Amino acid sequence: MKLFEFMGKELFAKYGITTPRGKMVTSSEEAVAVAGEIGGEVVVKSQILSGKRGKGGGIAFASSPAEAGEAAAKILGSTVQGLKVESVLVEEKLRIDKELYLAITVDGSAKKPVLIASASGGMDIEDVSEDKIVKHHIDTFVGLQPYAAREIFRQMGLDQTVAKEFYKLLPTLYKVFREKDCELVEINPLVISGDRLIAADAKVTIDDEALFRQKDLPHVEERTESEQKAHALGLSYVQLDGNIAVMANGAGITMGTLDIIQHYGGAAANFLDAGGGTGQEGTAKALEILLSRNPRVILINIFGGITRCDDVANALVSVKNEIGIPVPVVIRLVGTNEELGVNILKENGFDAYKMMHEAAARAVELAR
Repeated sequence: MKLFEFMGKELFAKYGITTPRGKMVTSSEEAVAVAGEIGGEVVVKSQILSGKRGKGGGIAFASSPAEAGEAAAKILGSTVQGLKVESVLVEEKLRIDKELYLAITVDGSAKKPVLIASASGGMDIEDVSEDKIVKHHIDTFVGLQPYAAREIFRQMGLDQTVAKEFYKLLPTLYKVFREKDCELVEINPLVISGDRLIAADAKVTIDDEALFRQKDLPHVEERTESEQKAHALGLSYVQLDGNIAVMANGAGITMGTLDIIQHYGGAAANFLDAGGGTGQEGTAKALEILLSRNPRVILINIFGGITRCDDVANALVSVKNEIGIPVPVVIRLVGTNEELGVNILKENGFDAYKMMHEAAARAVELAR
């Protein structure tokens, strides 16, 4: 579960990490009031669960409360990085002497938390060369010791004026990571402002499987409407940006389907693993979810083991008869009761492919 920036900063503040003065608002009138309380120049930041907000037009600066209200009015309700903005964070504009990067996440290969730091933070952190990034794996039995903080500070080549704050910040950030069951805590940028270190941004991701322990954290619903419907049905569904709706029966075959669509130059609209053993009713509901997003083509890829091909065929026919299917449907159908399923499809105007790559190539062709 990802937290919005303002939630992450509220969490940091509880642990004593310095953050800018500010407040989340949902209207331009509130933005004017908060900017007036802060005084001086402020920054108005869209609150969405995505990065690159500045490049997407989701961050604006204002030198007066009136300007802050105008900026909030412009950003609220707009779409930034494909997400609708429903709230903004109005906070003080910082004096920035230098921008750093600091994060703790999980290194799956090492099976340990890893602290990642760089003296080159900011919007283009992805472009920073590997030799300018410091990585330190943390032994969970030992924790992040003072000597490690000093060594990281030395490798980053920072000025001694912020040494004391830096040595305090690192173990505190690791404490947040451990106590809140985080998958990621990230500060980008971590701003040097005079002799202070300030978390100018906050990205916090909580392990979903540990949410039962984190009763004091706000709940953030990240799923889209379609994802929520699929989740309620027990289906694994992720919304994507393409125009070819995909349904398959198994995580591996679904991933393979997405890959082969891309291989032929197409783009999937979703990941939908209908799972093994999904019956006719469940398959029909899954198809309705795919249709709700108005794709250009539906590609169904079934390798029937537990899943019966005739159930898939009957589900498709029932959806066609009950609500209609206004887009082409391409089907690859092999496995249990294959012959029966293929005959049902043919009787109702559908052709079935035996080879996955042939079906994917046809779906991409139709989508164009």
